[in-house]
Amino acid sequence: MHFDTFSDFLAMGGYASYVWGAFGITFVAMFILLLSSVRRGNKILGDVQAKLDRQARIDAAKNMENTL
Repeated sequence: MHFDTFSDFLAMGGYASYVWGAFGITFVAMFILLLSSVRRGNKILGDVQAKLDRQARIDAAKNMENTL
């Protein structure tokens, strides 16, 4: 499709509300998906770190018991 001016491009031959609305919905959905994925990844990393820290404390406590 060829547009003579930038305003013709933005108007999209009279279908601008559908075209730009679809782009907007898509970008909003992708942004929400990105935020959700990052938050979930950070939560998983935090949970793994907490489990590693807990295991290290358990191992340290076992070593202290053997020194008595």
